[in-house]
Amino acid sequence: AAVLASYARDAKARIEHADLPALAGLREALEHALGLKFEGEKGEHFFRSTLIQTLFYGIFSAWVLWARKRKPAPAASAKEKTLKYELKESAGTYRTDAKHFDWHTAVWHLRVPMIRALFEQIATPARLGPLGLEEVLDWAASALNRVDGDAFFTAFDEGHTVQYFYEPFLQEFDPELRKELGVWYTPTEIVNYQVERVDTVLREELHIADGLADSRVIVLDPCCGTGAYVRAVLNRIAKTLDAKGGDALDAQDVKTAALERVLGFEIMPAPFVIAHLQIGLLLETLGAPLNESTDERVGVYLTNALTGWEPPKEPKTLLLFPEMAEERDAADRIKRRDSILVILGNPPYNGYAGVALTEERDLSNAYRTTRNAPMPQGQGLNDLYIRFFRMAERRIVEMNQPCQGIISFISNYSWLDGLSFTGMRERYLEVFDSIRIDCLNGDKYKTGKLTPDGDSDPSVFSTEYNREGIQVGTAVALLVKGGVSPVGTAPRAVRFRHFWGKTKRADLLADNGPYQELSPVMEIGYPFLPGLIAAGYANWPALPSLFPVSFPGVKTSRDDFLVDTDRDRLLSRLQAYFDPAVSHAEMRQLNPGVMEDTARFKGEAVRDTLRKRGILPKNIVRYCYRPFDVRWLYWEPETKLLDEKRSDYFPQVFDGNLWIEARQRQPQEKFDRGHFLKSLADNFGNGLSNFFPLYLHSDGSSFLEPEGKRPNLSETAAAYVAGLAVGPEDLFYHALAVLQAHAYRTENAGALRQDWPRIPLPATKAALLASAALGRQVAALLDTETPVAGVTAGSIREELKAVAVFTRTDGKKVNPEGGDLELTAGWGHAGKEGVTMPGRGKVEAAGDALDIYLNGLTCWRNVPAPVWEYTIGGYQVIKKWLSYREKPLLGRGLTVAEVRYVTETARRIAALLALQPALDANYRAVAGDAYAFDGKAT
Repeated sequence: AAVLASYARDAKARIEHADLPALAGLREALEHALGLKFEGEKGEHFFRSTLIQTLFYGIFSAWVLWARKRKPAPAASAKEKTLKYELKESAGTYRTDAKHFDWHTAVWHLRVPMIRALFEQIATPARLGPLGLEEVLDWAASALNRVDGDAFFTAFDEGHTVQYFYEPFLQEFDPELRKELGVWYTPTEIVNYQVERVDTVLREELHIADGLADSRVIVLDPCCGTGAYVRAVLNRIAKTLDAKGGDALDAQDVKTAALERVLGFEIMPAPFVIAHLQIGLLLETLGAPLNESTDERVGVYLTNALTGWEPPKEPKTLLLFPEMAEERDAADRIKRRDSILVILGNPPYNGYAGVALTEERDLSNAYRTTRNAPMPQGQGLNDLYIRFFRMAERRIVEMNQPCQGIISFISNYSWLDGLSFTGMRERYLEVFDSIRIDCLNGDKYKTGKLTPDGDSDPSVFSTEYNREGIQVGTAVALLVKGGVSPVGTAPRAVRFRHFWGKTKRADLLADNGPYQELSPVMEIGYPFLPGLIAAGYANWPALPSLFPVSFPGVKTSRDDFLVDTDRDRLLSRLQAYFDPAVSHAEMRQLNPGVMEDTARFKGEAVRDTLRKRGILPKNIVRYCYRPFDVRWLYWEPETKLLDEKRSDYFPQVFDGNLWIEARQRQPQEKFDRGHFLKSLADNFGNGLSNFFPLYLHSDGSSFLEPEGKRPNLSETAAAYVAGLAVGPEDLFYHALAVLQAHAYRTENAGALRQDWPRIPLPATKAALLASAALGRQVAALLDTETPVAGVTAGSIREELKAVAVFTRTDGKKVNPEGGDLELTAGWGHAGKEGVTMPGRGKVEAAGDALDIYLNGLTCWRNVPAPVWEYTIGGYQVIKKWLSYREKPLLGRGLTVAEVRYVTETARRIAALLALQPALDANYRAVAGDAYAFDGKAT
């Protein structure tokens, strides 16, 4: 695979910039057949890569079929001799030795007319010659002729063709295209598990005694790739027939199934070629080979599975190649045939490098509205795999008569609880009789690819050739419609189970572990994941129901220019930027990032505009860059120098205003939101943070709102505050106290992943004031700009005195001038495009605490482990702060104030953790006697 891929890269390079007018007809035919437009740079890259892959996979497939037949090598047929003569006359070079494979004759070994047509259109001397590809294909044939065929086929497991050839070939040939297209080997355990479960459900729930072997069961893999699922279904059919006693016609029954009712659709020509190779070899192994004389072919078709299910309203486009038209028409007949009972597979997560037809793009519209659940939010429904879910659901639920069938997909698991998919989940609860979810986890973003116990939890797509697997978590969904209950009846339960760790593929195949029954909650969007939720939680007001106005955080995109820990250093950069005497070239030398063009930012044009106006010194403001890491920002109100300036947010940051950070959906398993701050802020963690102010500016335009500030309270929240005769600050600090309570976070973990946090309100004034008093203590500890008596100022509390004491390990006095304050322990380094990446640093255990090192000589002694591990927004607070201040990144050692800031931060966190028992007791007391907000009893 690697050798052939290297030749393929050479071939691709030869046609990278070549004009291909001779292939324009093929491009047009493929676009019409597949419902795509190969537009733009990506589309062109995809089209040309497809041509090269088709050539090489065609040659490989032909060689496999040629080599298997040669026992010993047969004499060339009259047909082949004629072709060799014609090729000799036109090309002048070929091998006549029957012991050697000749790529010029490959077309005679390719069985499917569509594949032959594709290969013939590409591999003609008239087209290959001018592009210099004949030489490259000669290399490929020579490499294949060096293979020891007997040894190869002894070791070659035909069921893993994709793993042994297709995946490593594409990884070597075009890894970026492979990533874009989501081409991943689906492990055998996953494929076999899905097939076995479908077979069992057919028998036990749809009462079809022979399962997949029943001749009435039509099976479709709509994104069959190289044919793994089709092959597994045929193997399952063969086993069932054998278990029934079997006879000499069993192989013919499997072959009939492969030709007529076990079907696959594939949109990419290259895997389409491999699929036919795999399935043809299987039938040959079973003793029922395809009849080449009659062009017998299995039911795998080159087509777009997302279009063509309804009869066309306009006349069909005439295609240049009759074989392609025949392929399209055959696929269309499949789409409109009798009920397809089973749809299974691994739909692609990414889009193809083409522009989809309207019919395909509109598939997800059915999931964009809800009847009872919260409306979908975000862009998740645009993911390609959702279109495959909708296509399958529509086919089973709306087009089948009777209304029955099974869908089994392994996919990105975001749809199980994402805010974009509330309509999708609501619909599935209504239309399917049974929903089973096998959650395979392995998510980089939510769990860090770790199990709940902290062990490794790799992607199930990790293989020898792709050890990383994919970044998102995955799940197998089994959706069953039995034709028992009508569509639109009451929502059903969901059966769910988790699989974790390195053995989860084997555990899944062994069908280990019972399901738990979930009753998805409507108010938080019917999540299909288990999660704790306190009694009455759904009736508590969501944070926006109390404080209706909030703002997303600022996005700088040019941090190294616009943000700094030192105000004077930031001002110096700005003065150079706004100085007309400093040329663009000089500025590019000083700070390349601020002059680099992007899609939305033109460096020189922006600088020209801003230099005419001049710098705005008053817009150098305090900026919460990360939790516990407040810096300086230049807030630029014009242009895109500041990527997302949040013009509505900035004016609301004034002295005396208070803010709570939250987000509508928590990506991590652990909820650690609800940060308190007083300054402008960045987004915390993956995604967008929202910042809820206590007050809003009032311009005096209404006598009800005199000039100054007004509380950011909803009408109902204002009535609640007035009814208890308390101030808006009391409600604000109460909300903060609840959000910071560990019991609240753990008892409502499932709900907090789904939507805005909901806050129980105290039923009495005394309870509210007591809770607000705790919230004020929390705010003081989180406000790093203000000293806290007993924690960072005055007489330090006895239990905090020993926390994070800065020390030289040899017991000597610290020498700031001698390098003692230089942070060089490896806490951070510059990654791609200058982004700071965290490092391992140096930590040593010291009893129940940790020593955190600056360098080899100095450290902060006795940092309690819970303090070190404390996170906000997914950031390990102290470690994150250190990662930005490694000497090569900061350009200097730490100051004395910065060293002591780490000590103060550790003590603030320790004091906050010490408040947890009181915060938990307060939360439980309030939740147990909550105010009936909006008239809803809790």
